[in-house]
Amino acid sequence: MRDLDLTSLRLFVTVCDTGNMSRAAEKANMVASAVSKRLAQLEATVGASLLIRRKHGVVPTPAGETLLEHARSMLLSASRIERDMASHAAGIQGRVNVLATASVMAESLADEIAEFLKKPEHQNIQIDLEERISPDVVRGIREGVASIGICWDAAETGLLHTRTYRHDHLSVAVPRGHPLCALKTVRYADTLQFEHVIMPVNSAVEVMLQREASLLGQRLQHRVIVTNFEAALRVVRAGLAIALVPREVTTLYAEAYGLAILPLQENWSRRRFILCHRGEDQLSPAAQLLLNYLSSEHPDA
Repeated sequence: MRDLDLTSLRLFVTVCDTGNMSRAAEKANMVASAVSKRLAQLEATVGASLLIRRKHGVVPTPAGETLLEHARSMLLSASRIERDMASHAAGIQGRVNVLATASVMAESLADEIAEFLKKPEHQNIQIDLEERISPDVVRGIREGVASIGICWDAAETGLLHTRTYRHDHLSVAVPRGHPLCALKTVRYADTLQFEHVIMPVNSAVEVMLQREASLLGQRLQHRVIVTNFEAALRVVRAGLAIALVPREVTTLYAEAYGLAILPLQENWSRRRFILCHRGEDQLSPAAQLLLNYLSSEHPDA
């Protein structure tokens, strides 16, 4: 098979996304016949039919679906190469993309990265941070979206390489004077009689909490869904629901919001977070420096 060219792959992706040859041609500032010719050449290159022509447009064949997945990955990698090379031309020695969960972002990651970047030997490194739920962090690392991911170790990391990052402790945040404050110890079962404010339902912690409730023969009742811990604690402050959130985050808000933070007496309430990557041989020098720095910050984690 001859080498694939990125222009044809980009046109193929655009055609699949729009489902129409003419609209794809408009987006690419080309005539439809030129796009059709390019795609015919692409089909000849891969030796398979890629599109099914229908009355109102086109859809990918099974072979086209396979190529589409690879094409998106190749175009993403090409975009990152272009950006990173532009960074080097501007005197930047490295750019590292990091995916992290809300818990990690809300705790100390930003401060640690700021300290990393203050070191004179790191002054020409740029770091991009993006928040995702644990399964999407893992997926992003597998697909090459970022070099380093940080997530709860409950996520299925498969063949990815991992190092311990830190631990945190799930606790129960309630308004002061809440009935749970009268208990000497709080178990998860005690919280299930009250409505909760939760993070997105497909996040790793919410999946785990739903499973644990099911094992107790109960159901986790949620009243509000939010995307960050500050919003969750505002809901608790308003008396609308209680929340299971990391103790390390709630201490920042407990006094200001008038909340009681109750330790949760469950083995799984102490969570381990990990750094994951595709292998040190696939990390840039800048990413390797950051990985080593973040893992060395918590030698006893």
